[in-house]
Amino acid sequence: MQSTNAMNQYKSVGVQSGLENASPHLLIQMLLDGALGRLALAKGFMERANHEEKGRALSAAISIIGGLQGSLDLEKGGEIAGNLNALYTYMSERLFSAGAENDVTILDEVSTLLNEIRESWQGIKEQATT
Repeated sequence: MQSTNAMNQYKSVGVQSGLENASPHLLIQMLLDGALGRLALAKGFMERANHEEKGRALSAAISIIGGLQGSLDLEKGGEIAGNLNALYTYMSERLFSAGAENDVTILDEVSTLLNEIRESWQGIKEQATT
């Protein structure tokens, strides 16, 4: 038990250190990956009719998407930021529907959209870090 606590503390410190040293580009990448991971969990829980865990995973995904939305600079980001803002709102609304309707196809839809954003985000890595 004590070694498990030590391992969890070590992991926590490692994650915290990684966050402190991460570039803004990497932080957004981590948020996108986190949202995708939570959607995969939600899909599994939905397929197994585990409603409580499905709700937690969906809530976490919606929260992460809200964080992504909150990180947008609508003044400097222009049309791209405005489009992303609308897309994040749409995704959040769809996830609420997915939870209420137990519809995995909606989870797949939102995952596809997030993957497209993730791929585009990776494509600008050099520009964002210079």
